[in-house]
Amino acid sequence: MRLWRGGLLATLAGDSGWGLVDDGALLVDEGRLRWVGPAGELPPEATGAEVVELGGALVTPGFVDCHTHLVYGGSRANEFEQRLLGASYADIAKAGGGIRSTVAATRAASEAELLAGATRRARALMREGVTTLEVKSGYGLDAATEARMLRVARQLGGLGIDVRTTYLAAHALPPEFSDADEYIAAVCRWLPELHEQGLVDAVDAFCEHIAFSPAQTARVFDAAQRLGLPVKLHAEQLSDQGGAQLAAGYRALSCDHLEFLSPAGVQALGQAGTVAVLLPGAFYALRETQLPPIAALREAGVPIAIATDHNPGSSPTLSPLLMLNMACVLFRLTPEEALRGLTVNGARALGLHDRGRLVAGQRADFCIWDSAHPRELAACFGHNPLKERVWQGSHQGES
Repeated sequence: MRLWRGGLLATLAGDSGWGLVDDGALLVDEGRLRWVGPAGELPPEATGAEVVELGGALVTPGFVDCHTHLVYGGSRANEFEQRLLGASYADIAKAGGGIRSTVAATRAASEAELLAGATRRARALMREGVTTLEVKSGYGLDAATEARMLRVARQLGGLGIDVRTTYLAAHALPPEFSDADEYIAAVCRWLPELHEQGLVDAVDAFCEHIAFSPAQTARVFDAAQRLGLPVKLHAEQLSDQGGAQLAAGYRALSCDHLEFLSPAGVQALGQAGTVAVLLPGAFYALRETQLPPIAALREAGVPIAIATDHNPGSSPTLSPLLMLNMACVLFRLTPEEALRGLTVNGARALGLHDRGRLVAGQRADFCIWDSAHPRELAACFGHNPLKERVWQGSHQGES
């Protein structure tokens, strides 16, 4: 056993509040938190444990980045310039850019090349405190490349981070298909084999006027449901397609983006217990002006998560700390809401309930920060106060 003591713990133990424990301690045994509380109230089993002195440092749960597109080839920095010159996200997509551009580069990349790029990106996220990471496919749009992406995502787990994989072949219509319904049929055909190979933890789709309709999305969700796989949805990013209501009907783990979420969509998410994942990096990069309905989500009791949405086009950030700040500045979340969004609610968005808080029984995934209070993590930006990342109770140091 190992005892970490003498720090300010932000446990997030309740449904609200930081759950601060001054001069706190964490007793870790076999990768789990066995006891958490004030250092002056240590239980008898702490006797003889290896001691790590925290020296007053802040300790938070490890970050859960619940929405990324980390595996891809190529770059889309040119689209950044195009948007500055007046082109919209939809304009670029219709002209063959956007997702299709990355699809071409990803198909051309070898598995080794994809792994090398994804490893660099994953390590960058780890250096800012990420201990659990979701990675989507969706830049292959054919059976072979989708499988290659998911295999690469699985391999990232060898870095000292938990990786959850999401099948997102229903991301865009590939150039070899002219009929979206025919492509959706192919997406549904590929899924069982990928699931049998152990490559899929959840299924996602892009329900939008530039992507797939609610009816087409439902076909993908039906295929996932037959295999017992949970679903997630890119919903209401550019327009209200009723995707949130559809996803809620399938008890989706999460609906993500949600700038154009309607009151009916908010109500549906609240009733289903579906997490709303907000993606401030994409909102910022695309210079969006339609804010997600934060007040309505709060009132309906919808859990709010935040994530980097790392991708080469609309959110090329690798800084979860910056996302904390942007969630507060752009969306007016409180610092506590933002931290919960990147920990306990991020975990809920992946269907994981064994992490995200510093309480007995949870995984020993936590971060040690050179900060005096957890609000500093959201208030400050442009620097990284992480002293150490602990994953399953093991010192990780520099990732």
